[in-house]
Amino acid sequence: MVDILRQHLTKIKAPFGGEKVFKDECAFSFDNPESETGLYVCMNRFIGLGKQFVEPYFKKTGNAVFLHIKRIRKEIPKPADPPEKKITKLAIGVEGGFSVDDKQYEFEESHSVVVLPSWTVVPLPNQDIPDMVQISVESILSAEDASKMAEAAAMAGTWEGEERKVSKHAENLVQQDNGIKIPPKGWKCEKCDLTSNLWLNLTDGSILCGRKFFDGSGGNNHAVEHYDQFKHPLAVKLGTITAEGADVYSYEEDDMVLDPFLDKHLTHFGINMRALEKTEKTMVELDIDLNQQFGEWNVIQEAGSKLTPLYGPGYTGMRNLGNSCYMNSVMQVIFTIPDFQKRYSDKAQDIFSSAPEDPSTDFNVQMAKLGRGLLSGNYSKPPTETADGKGLPPNGIRPQMFKNLIGKGHPEFSTKRQQDAQEYFLHLVNLLERNTRGTDNPADCFKFNVEDRVECLQSKKVKYTNRDDFMLSLPIPMEAATNKDEVAAYEARKAAAESQGKKLDPKDLVRPRIPLVSCLECFAASETIEDFYSSAIKGKSVASKRNRFSTFPDFLMVQLRKFTIGDDWVPRKLDVSVDVPDDLDLTPLRGLGKQPGEEDLPGEQQEAQEVRIDEATVQQLADMGFNVEGCKKAVFNTNNSGVESAMNWVMEHMEDHDFSSPFQLPGQQNKKDSFTPNEESLVMIMSMGFSREQAIKALKATDGNVERAVDWIFSHADQLDTMETEESTPQQTPQCRDGNGKYKLVAFISHMGTSSLVGHYVCHIIKDGRWVIFNDEKVAVSEHPPKDLAYLYLYQRV
Repeated sequence: MVDILRQHLTKIKAPFGGEKVFKDECAFSFDNPESETGLYVCMNRFIGLGKQFVEPYFKKTGNAVFLHIKRIRKEIPKPADPPEKKITKLAIGVEGGFSVDDKQYEFEESHSVVVLPSWTVVPLPNQDIPDMVQISVESILSAEDASKMAEAAAMAGTWEGEERKVSKHAENLVQQDNGIKIPPKGWKCEKCDLTSNLWLNLTDGSILCGRKFFDGSGGNNHAVEHYDQFKHPLAVKLGTITAEGADVYSYEEDDMVLDPFLDKHLTHFGINMRALEKTEKTMVELDIDLNQQFGEWNVIQEAGSKLTPLYGPGYTGMRNLGNSCYMNSVMQVIFTIPDFQKRYSDKAQDIFSSAPEDPSTDFNVQMAKLGRGLLSGNYSKPPTETADGKGLPPNGIRPQMFKNLIGKGHPEFSTKRQQDAQEYFLHLVNLLERNTRGTDNPADCFKFNVEDRVECLQSKKVKYTNRDDFMLSLPIPMEAATNKDEVAAYEARKAAAESQGKKLDPKDLVRPRIPLVSCLECFAASETIEDFYSSAIKGKSVASKRNRFSTFPDFLMVQLRKFTIGDDWVPRKLDVSVDVPDDLDLTPLRGLGKQPGEEDLPGEQQEAQEVRIDEATVQQLADMGFNVEGCKKAVFNTNNSGVESAMNWVMEHMEDHDFSSPFQLPGQQNKKDSFTPNEESLVMIMSMGFSREQAIKALKATDGNVERAVDWIFSHADQLDTMETEESTPQQTPQCRDGNGKYKLVAFISHMGTSSLVGHYVCHIIKDGRWVIFNDEKVAVSEHPPKDLAYLYLYQRV
């Protein structure tokens, strides 16, 4: 057996040169060392392979020697009285967060060298194998897995939800010598009677209550009002001070911060932090408490129901990779759609056969891998003992390669922070457009065209424009609640209870109930544009704008805008119940285009040259954290009248579908065709061997972005020979699919938590005529699908 290895020594290598080593997961499937057949690592390229891919890989590459890793997982019996785990983070699946699996395991691992095509097995350890083989084996086993290294690189310098930055005010904080000394107890807000949620201002020693929380508890905002008046930046939460530190908030930086000089700052007011014990909950603990109460967390996860687990094809769970539940829910829903199944599962073998040398970096390979992993049933089997009786194989898939690739280079999706599922869906659509062409793009099933009609109310002339979209984003009109009397009665009972220092049972919560049809009416309603530049009268006018569908997609993704900004500027989520029908008819919302007797607004090129916007005001708004393109629109639409009016415009329009889209002055859209590329960008692309004409074409197609241009030019490699700098005929925009406007609900994604940046996502999908809940690894029959509390809904045309 050992002699056969000597025939392949010239192709056996050790990963000494920084090569990637994939030893935890197959590049083309979710087989891993714990799988029934283990994992095979190529000892030349260090690619991990499931057994079904070893022989095809050998035939394609000629690499015949593999390190076989087999790991057996055994559950460790729980102690009779296990210590209670302390929750320190508002997250699921990360250290300090809520558990997704409270079991503990131990592992046994065995190794061998396998040589193809005979599948000769050389057990390890073995003193007779050649030195080069021994060195390769030891190097592979000691190397860090490439997926873990990619995750660590992406996470470098990011925030998981607990780490805080040092405040810029800490080192040189000014403290007033006003003689104030803070007693060790008996604290009360200086402006009201509250004795909890109190904050000590570290500049003047005032003690004031904090913000009011989303559920009505908390404080009366007196500490915030004090900052607005005096601009003293730092405050510490009384009751959280210990020798280890405390909750410190910076009003100017609008975040919880670190104060390395906290001991000195507290001593100034007579406080010995080393002698204090914690008596109040930190802000993280308060958030956790709010979300552990009965409410949407239990309802959405169907807590209390006896959920029957499901196994087999299409019922595969996804492990939570540290706040990746938003990704898990979106991808589960995506792969119920035939377009995605056809491209990334049914024909996945075609994608594998043309994979690059490093499959972990190929978008289509990893999408196909995920599709087959979810739909094959190979990773969703009832929990039975293994054939040898030594352990339990894990269920569900761990999509680490996929997460690393999809999030690569993205400031948010590369981290372990919780993200918005709606933003992730649109990010995925963007990646699909960049990595597929023509009719091969499965995201086309979501694509629809919207007709925007604008009428100048003074001249009565109109302008029709069309835009493509992939998601219908709907506002939630709180005034349309059908149970206002019940909500008002509940709020009165709640206020009465709080005045007596009590709280109502969370089970008695009454949410405003909004019909989905009211949300659709808001989408279709005419909107008044006060500061509209009319080319018909060559000046400002008032216009009316309305939206309609030009086409209806095969699958309609609907978002309810639950995340908003409160009057106190604190992000929050609307806690509402929306009556969502199983069947939806959007036919009345189809656009009809320009009607007989309507006159077009004249061209605007000449007038647009006179329009200017105040860049200083734009910058002031952008410094507050708003999207710069939306800030430009705000300043333009308020006629350069100052920050306050522009800010009001931002607050009214920040949920608009096009708020963050590139701003163009009226009439400038037609100038888009006259593209002048940046010479440095041209040189960079031409240095890769492409012609000047091809480089110009790529930059024009990607708005001058070099990185996207390179991706674009490689994805259009088969068209390069026919590209021309000047097109003889205008390029036709691909037509959206179209059909009737009648739909049925087939899936929905729900969010639990106080904002999109914390909490947890689960999804419910109709499969085989029944609702199924997908909660990360757990897949089960849904007894009470909470359709009214969801965030994203998927409708299929019927």
